[in-house]
Amino acid sequence: MPEISRFLGIVIAMYYRDHPPPHFHALYGEFEVTVEIESGIVTGEFPTRALRHVLEWSEMHRAELLEDWARARRSRPLRKIPPLE
Repeated sequence: MPEISRFLGIVIAMYYRDHPPPHFHALYGEFEVTVEIESGIVTGEFPTRALRHVLEWSEMHRAELLEDWARARRSRPLRKIPPLE
C-alpha cells in the first residue's frame, strides 16, 4: 500500500485501483481506519486524538487526496502530501 503521508506516528496510504468511493487508509500502531475523502465517513477503530488529527489533515488536503485517488485508479505514481504540522 503506497504511503502518501506520515505524521505523529500515523501513516496515510492508498491502494492502487481500490474500490469506490474515493478514500484513504490511516494506520496507527495496531489501529486502522478508512476515511472517505469527500464525506469524511470513517470506518474502523482509531484512538480519538489520532483520528482528530487525521480528519483535520484530510480537510486541509482534500483536493490533493482526490488527485492522488484519480492517479491511483489509473495506476500512476502517487504524490506525497505534506504532513500535519
